[in-house]
Amino acid sequence: MKNVLTLLMLCVMLGGFGSTTFGQGEAAVPFLLLAPDSRAGGIGESGTGLADNSAAIFWNPAGVAFLTGTEINITHSNWLPQFNLDLFYDYLTFRHYMEEIDGSILASFTYMNYGEFVRTSELGPDPIGVFRSFDAALTLGYATKLSNDWGIGFNFRVIHSRLADKPAGEEQGSGVATTVSFDIAAMWRPERLIIPFTDEDIGGKLSIGVNLSNLGPKITYIDQDQADPIPTNFRLGFAYKVIDSEFNNLIYTLDFAKLLVSRDGATSKQFYEAIFAAWGDESFSEELRDINTSMGLEYWYGTPGDFLFALRTGFFYEDPDKGNRKFVTFGAGIRYDMYGFDFSYLTTSMFKDGENHPLNDTLRFTVSIGWGGIPEAIRGLPRGI
Repeated sequence: MKNVLTLLMLCVMLGGFGSTTFGQGEAAVPFLLLAPDSRAGGIGESGTGLADNSAAIFWNPAGVAFLTGTEINITHSNWLPQFNLDLFYDYLTFRHYMEEIDGSILASFTYMNYGEFVRTSELGPDPIGVFRSFDAALTLGYATKLSNDWGIGFNFRVIHSRLADKPAGEEQGSGVATTVSFDIAAMWRPERLIIPFTDEDIGGKLSIGVNLSNLGPKITYIDQDQADPIPTNFRLGFAYKVIDSEFNNLIYTLDFAKLLVSRDGATSKQFYEAIFAAWGDESFSEELRDINTSMGLEYWYGTPGDFLFALRTGFFYEDPDKGNRKFVTFGAGIRYDMYGFDFSYLTTSMFKDGENHPLNDTLRFTVSIGWGGIPEAIRGLPRGI
């Protein structure tokens, strides 16, 4: 299955350039790890502690528990631009608060296009047809508040991967596979929090989130013995409002992420084993090096009931022996009435050999529409922080 193996190699490489390292072994469908929206993309691909718009379904669905109203968010990005391939990424999200269920429903659709491939036979290199390859995921979620300070969120996801369209020769499997996964998330956003030994109250400024995503069975392209794990991922994030005034707001974000995939020789463990084993199958120092760090700053000028303008920057770091990805991000956004537009730019050119890195010059564009909720929430400023 030459075409399928080629595409699998492309997908592994794609995951290596995504948001989480593959230091503990390859996982399939790595598009599930790619930072999908322009806002978080502009702050170093960090958003687990912020998570205050409909893109929170990726970063931390529990963040939506603190929001009301309705929002639609659409993102497009040409991926790995240095390869000059027909790779692009589309992401659609939706959230809606429902008083009768005391929470919000969430949905997203993710589509990664790998382009068109030429089919060849095993007898020679002559083309016998073409096919298009893609990965897609449909996610449904729910978020609610346990108290004024705590929110929880859950997602269920159907994943479809189409690396080829039919079997080649006598080989097993068609290169088409479907599986499911789910996410569990929590957010702590205290209304009142006094710093010890001081009288300073930082309640409403601090937010801490955790998200355990892509928990689910392996995905099978060829046969069950060759099934691949999906990229179960752990994220811990912080957000803090450094400046909070009538017209000026500055938010700092910090994320830590670790891929929870574990192998025993050539065999990968099931997800319910890997979420524990992946923390201890290497020395403690090696486990720490598997953790990626991302951070960012987001500045807003204006008032929620009027025009808002945002500037963003961030930094992403991966250990040199675990992939060695380092990049800086920049972004900007505007909000007017119920409409918003954001873009982000990723560059590696300031690092050694960075000008030729496949991620260099990556752009994301997002359009959002929000209505019926708290102005601060639907215009990019989180309620509470």
